[in-house]
Amino acid sequence: MNRRNLQLSKIHIAKKDLGLDDDTYRALLKRVAGVTSSKDITPMQAVSVLAEFKRLGWEQKTKPKTKGRAVPNVAPGRGKLVGKIHAFLAEANRPWEYADGMALRMFKVERVDWLDAKQLGSLVSALAYDAKRNGRPTQ
Repeated sequence: MNRRNLQLSKIHIAKKDLGLDDDTYRALLKRVAGVTSSKDITPMQAVSVLAEFKRLGWEQKTKPKTKGRAVPNVAPGRGKLVGKIHAFLAEANRPWEYADGMALRMFKVERVDWLDAKQLGSLVSALAYDAKRNGRPTQ
């Protein structure tokens, strides 16, 4: 999503959160930015409109950052391989969803949890290669 679309989205969210009807919203746009429709607004005007919404009491709500999904629960024989995968992901500051995506691309399996030992070994090798390529420790 580009910056313009993001600003327009925030404007419409603020309009809804403040409970503005269409006439009041358009009057505010005319007063602050000199336009009657948000599609005609420039990025600088959008900043002014958002500042006006904040002055009127609107607070932008932020989504809490999720930690991602939990470490996969695998059979005891594959625990060491999953531990290595976890270490590579932590070193690269990547979530488990990244490893799931690799599993899907490499083996057509949706989650790391469902990989067998040979596939887990291949995934560890791929993550080690990525670490070496990006100058991170591989051991």
